Amino acid sequence: MTIDIHVHPAFYEPINANAAREELRHRELDIHRNGLAPLEHVFNQMRCASLDRLCLLAQDYSTQMGETLVSNKEVAQLVSLAPDRFWGFASVDPLDSEAPDKLEDAFSRMGFKGLNLHPGRSRFDPADPVLEPLWAVCERHDRPVLFHAGLSWEKDTLAEYGHPLRFEALAQKHPRLRICLGHFGWPWIRETAMLLLKYPNVYADTAALYFDNAREFYTQCFTRDIPLTWIDRSLRHQVMFGSDNPRFEQIRMAEALGTLGLRESTLELIRGENALVFLGEGDGA
Repeated sequence: MTIDIHVHPAFYEPINANAAREELRHRELDIHRNGLAPLEHVFNQMRCASLDRLCLLAQDYSTQMGETLVSNKEVAQLVSLAPDRFWGFASVDPLDSEAPDKLEDAFSRMGFKGLNLHPGRSRFDPADPVLEPLWAVCERHDRPVLFHAGLSWEKDTLAEYGHPLRFEALAQKHPRLRICLGHFGWPWIRETAMLLLKYPNVYADTAALYFDNAREFYTQCFTRDIPLTWIDRSLRHQVMFGSDNPRFEQIRMAEALGTLGLRESTLELIRGENALVFLGEGDGA
């Protein structure tokens, strides 16, 4: 099974009947040139990139915005339309006093596979004790957390909150909590690799494409910023394919990943097997 662990469904047609909400998403995500994507278009993209499953991420910045950007209810709606292709990640605003209860509901009633959070947008430190109730909910349900790490182009974000070292105290304190550093923490690729090496509960995804050529950028990140052998030998069980779609097209990144020179067994892990373990769906064998 091939899985994209990092997909934003903000412009999927079924959740954009309201034109004002669509415009809000263009503005807040700083994505302006794309149109709405009917599900048939999404499925065609999946076929072109040889993807079986997408993990759709909700985004809750309600303390800042006064409303969610992509709500848990909207992601649940999309999952219900294609349960054989979509898995959902809930989001709660960590600054909301009701966040633990909302997350409990998302896991127990709505069936979400994990939690998605953006420290750079919500301006929080993952090691802040006030967040302990959230981690308790995740651990009780055996659900992972995907963090936006590194650079973000979203409105009003600060990269310092996404530095990989911000996540070390959490990884150390909660060894049973599976954590993914989205975007491989770019530009801090080596720091991200260090955390993966030190903490087996830390993962990273490949949703890192900040310049316009996927093959060139992946070559820079994964053969020059760090040696390819670090992934192929030591970190092969902790890297997952992610695209950050719709900001970037999945097919270009999927193709580029296959050109780096990784062993086929490593590519199989990255393309899907590691994601199954991260999601609690695999045995890690």
